[in-house]
Amino acid sequence: MSNVIIIGNGPAGISAALYTTRAGINTMIIGKDHGALGKATEIENYYGFSQPISGKDLIAQGLEGARRLGAKIVSDEVLGLSYRDKLTVITKDGEYEADSVVLATGTSRMIPNIKGLKEYEGHGISYCAVCDAFFYRGKDVAVLGNGNYALHEALELLPTSNSVTILTNGKEPDFQVPENIKVNTNIIDSIGGNDVVEEVHFQNGDLIPISGIFVAIGVAGSTDLARKIGAETQNNKILVDENMSTNISGLYAAGDCTGGLLQISKAVYEGAKAGTEIIKYLRNYNKKISA
Repeated sequence: MSNVIIIGNGPAGISAALYTTRAGINTMIIGKDHGALGKATEIENYYGFSQPISGKDLIAQGLEGARRLGAKIVSDEVLGLSYRDKLTVITKDGEYEADSVVLATGTSRMIPNIKGLKEYEGHGISYCAVCDAFFYRGKDVAVLGNGNYALHEALELLPTSNSVTILTNGKEPDFQVPENIKVNTNIIDSIGGNDVVEEVHFQNGDLIPISGIFVAIGVAGSTDLARKIGAETQNNKILVDENMSTNISGLYAAGDCTGGLLQISKAVYEGAKAGTEIIKYLRNYNKKISA
């Protein structure tokens, strides 16, 4: 078991790992890709580089530094976060327990331009199946997305819902479809209803009645994961205190997911702050266990 799991392999996550590994804490970094930073061809406003560096190379150097110090690097997609006996990170390929977790995957949520999607937020549109499945028990629901995150949300809804349909919005599903989950690949025109979601209209003229739609496009971002465990969020950012700690004991957040200046320097600072605070947290945590 890792004492700390860092979700996200960008500047915030790597920065946190540099501090925790140097303190002798068993550290695991889980990440799938490098997000927007990995697509940056030239970075000229970051301290320490006389010549421009690509985002991909900057991340590679950071990861190599963390690996050299002893951090375990895992390439996997994180699908969920829960609390059992320990904080538990659920990925495509397995589950990992930790005494502390850092959310540092940036702001990756993608929202398609579908009429009704924003208008019905909180009135049939949700972004967290484990949070809101209870409100749709016995009803027909849908998940918007075409990847493993969408499948994970659909499986969360299956035990309590009358039916679950994955809406891929014109894309082919990137997963093997279970027999008990429907898939509709038609392009969505709009979402309709009176005060709440009641139906989905497709561009080909089809219509299906639906009581709730859970948005799970792409991969789960830090804010999505925070909601699953009850961490406070606001306007798609995670609320943290001055120590980068959320309202959930042992759960920290750093980088773009906390809002503010979306710059590498800010992410590195917050990662460093989270790392140093986790060192204190885990030392106190271990004292309580051994007492």
